[in-house]
Amino acid sequence: MGPMGGKDAGGQDSRFFTTQKKGEMHELRLELHSTDRTAKVDAVKKVIASMTVGKDVSMLFTDVLNCVQTGNIELKKLVYLYLINYAKSQPELTLLAVNTFVKDANDPNPLIRALAVRTMGCIRVDRITEYLCEPLSRALRDEDPYVRKTAAVCVAKLFDIAPALVQERGFLEVLHDLISDSNPSVVANGVAALSEIAETSGRDVMKISASVLQKLLAALNECTEWGQVFILDSLAKYTPADAREAEGIIERVTPRLQHANSAVVMSAVKVILSYMEIMGNGANADAIRNLTRKLAPPLVTLLNSEPEIQYVALRNINLIVQKRPNILENEIKVFFCKYNDPIYVKMEKLEIVIKLVSERNIDQVLLELKEYATEVDVDFVRKSVSAIGRCAVKLERAAERCIGVLLELIQTKVNYVVQESVIVIKDIFRRYPNRYESIIATLCDNLDTLDEPLAKASMIWIIGEYAERIDNADELLDAFLETFEEEDPAVQLQLLTATVKCFLKNPEDTQEMVQRVLDMATEESDNPDLRDRGFIYWRLLSTDPEAAKLVVLGDKPVIEDDTFKLEPNLLNVLIGQIATLSSIYHKPPEAFVVRAHSRGASSDGVLDEDDDDDEEDYEDDNDVTASSGGPVDLLDLDGMGITEDTPKPPAPTGDVFSDSSTNQYEPQARMSKVCGADKSGGLEIFAGFRQVNNKIFMELDINNISCAVPVSSLAIQLNKNSFGLSPASQQLQCTPTVVQGNSGRHSVELVVTPSMLPTIPANQPANPQVQVAIKNMATGNVFYFAVNFNFEAIFGPDGALDRTAFIDAWKSIDDRKELYGTVSDLPAASTDIDQIQAKFTANNVFFIARRPVPNAEGQEVVYFSMRTVTGMEFLAELTFKQGINACKVCLKTESASYGVLARLALENLLRN
Repeated sequence: MGPMGGKDAGGQDSRFFTTQKKGEMHELRLELHSTDRTAKVDAVKKVIASMTVGKDVSMLFTDVLNCVQTGNIELKKLVYLYLINYAKSQPELTLLAVNTFVKDANDPNPLIRALAVRTMGCIRVDRITEYLCEPLSRALRDEDPYVRKTAAVCVAKLFDIAPALVQERGFLEVLHDLISDSNPSVVANGVAALSEIAETSGRDVMKISASVLQKLLAALNECTEWGQVFILDSLAKYTPADAREAEGIIERVTPRLQHANSAVVMSAVKVILSYMEIMGNGANADAIRNLTRKLAPPLVTLLNSEPEIQYVALRNINLIVQKRPNILENEIKVFFCKYNDPIYVKMEKLEIVIKLVSERNIDQVLLELKEYATEVDVDFVRKSVSAIGRCAVKLERAAERCIGVLLELIQTKVNYVVQESVIVIKDIFRRYPNRYESIIATLCDNLDTLDEPLAKASMIWIIGEYAERIDNADELLDAFLETFEEEDPAVQLQLLTATVKCFLKNPEDTQEMVQRVLDMATEESDNPDLRDRGFIYWRLLSTDPEAAKLVVLGDKPVIEDDTFKLEPNLLNVLIGQIATLSSIYHKPPEAFVVRAHSRGASSDGVLDEDDDDDEEDYEDDNDVTASSGGPVDLLDLDGMGITEDTPKPPAPTGDVFSDSSTNQYEPQARMSKVCGADKSGGLEIFAGFRQVNNKIFMELDINNISCAVPVSSLAIQLNKNSFGLSPASQQLQCTPTVVQGNSGRHSVELVVTPSMLPTIPANQPANPQVQVAIKNMATGNVFYFAVNFNFEAIFGPDGALDRTAFIDAWKSIDDRKELYGTVSDLPAASTDIDQIQAKFTANNVFFIARRPVPNAEGQEVVYFSMRTVTGMEFLAELTFKQGINACKVCLKTESASYGVLARLALENLLRN
């Protein structure tokens, strides 16, 4: 672009931001009509300065617009900048500039041609787009590469406004042609535009072929650093045909590891890590080892940058180390903290040190951590002490040395050091039971220093678990019981359990104490968890003390090392998102990116990114507490936004050519009453789940029994659940509003978010309940309920298998993982296999085959397959007998925790 002013313009333009006197608009209007070019340029600069600091200068629109008819490129840029800013509020007047845009798009000066096309692309006015297509079409084939690269980006902007128009005019094909352009900057912008369109539309429009691949790799060496980032990100999404092709691409990408720009380095690392998976190990083990050695130096070099870049690099390295710890296994010293590191860098370095610690370097690491524990920053000291405990949990052979360091730290008598040490020693005891209990006496000597709930709870757990080894365990617990009612709920729960343990181990001396604790827990406490646990213990002790011993004193599973705590599937997703915000948050994009909703069917699902629609209103945190008068809002409804649009389930299209059987069996939500009017401020709530057009919805029937204020808007949040469900929008707009005495059904679109999945213990069934919190925005009332999820609503459209794949999958699953059930009293339609097949297909349960049972007249077996949107596969065998209104269900799956839910889903489909 040409310069904006003379030699000293940058320093002189600050004068335009000084406060103007009254009547300045009239003076500006006169100056804008001046015949002196310098005065006119200065006047537009004053307008732009006022606009920049937030003043409304829209009343000068026509006056500024008149200045566009000039050959002065500096003035033209300023006017175009003004037009972009005010085009939304003055769309009709903006049309007056169309002729100028079209004329400038044919200007002999390539800078002006590019400026015209760019400006038209930035003006988000539908009627302007009609005039943009012809200039854009010419610009994409312009002889000047600067104009072509500008036009490429403009296509992505146009797609955001009118996707159908882009496809109709063939602009996507032209973008594909630009990837073969002779100018690397044009190639990079073409790739950037296609990537943006792919991201927006959710479709793969990039389509990298072998020839395109070579052109991208050739452009990689010559384009700008940001162009390289776009190309590398596209390569990361490409799947090589085989290991040889992957190795060839890596060889061309490896030089980018030496680049001065950290974004280029991280993008190159992302490509290499992705392709190393394709190369596997086996025959390529040597190549993998060489790449591992090459990846370490650039990652280490990033830690010599500014603290902010260090932090971003460390968050990415955290993921890389979890995926391939051997890359940096010899570089642990690099992650030792420096005295002048900011606290956020120190915390991240500690996390990586824990992941890299091994028996070879544990002594060195313990010396460092012990040194950190004497620092002045309390949070850092706590993290360091916790790190020592995590090292002990991770490395069995080093556990004794770690405990020795913790005992030394306890002797310092520093309050927060002692408390954190107690917390981590409890974890060590749980990891290595009956091995290090000799240190309990030292811990008991420091009881007086414990004042934090977590530390108290940990110490109480230790006393209860090892009561038989502590002579005065009952006296120690009695000391805590004096303040039972004032203690944190976590401490109260531990006190209750520890007292019962103590009683079961020494009933003679603790009978009075356990009676007192049970009385306080069941009669004086408002905490439902504490009260329920108290009643359970009471009934166990009063009816069957031996059963109580088995339950309370039974062997507990040892805790696992959680150093590499990310699920493999989530880790693979995040590795593919290196150098993006996902790699910093350690969450997939859908967990934190709030997308605006599509403009309608004509927009082909393109997202409207209007900033106004994305803003969220936050209410004062005290509003909910004050209005609900209830307990703490565990689902964090305080401060929910109220401006997002609520997604509605797609309406039936009424297509006369559609399969009538599918429409007949359109999935229905099984509604159940979840909340009475007495608990939800006068509203009676029924809830259920169903899937429509491959989207999951929670259906809510809202009956306004006695709420005087019409229900117009609800804020909704889901707790962590076995299905990873969360609302696509936390707002539900009730249209029409539900007035007293009326009712209405409303739908909440749900999305699957990996971060919402809890850890389900092995061989334990998944909890079918989804816990929901709702806030009535009109009254501020908050209420909670739990509803069983209809598991068939999570079956995806890609669950069909061919017969060979089904047979192989069936045989590969151990017969011990089969689940059986019999469904009786079925309606006649549910014994007709053709009707069942149609009903199941509508619910994404796919027919595989049917056959008569040999030597069993009138019996027939039908096979189906299902796959959830989270990737779990289920195979089903249904057996029917002619004349019998019952069905035998056999289900096989590797996802044992969800097997029962899948079987019940089939049974419910048969019954309904």
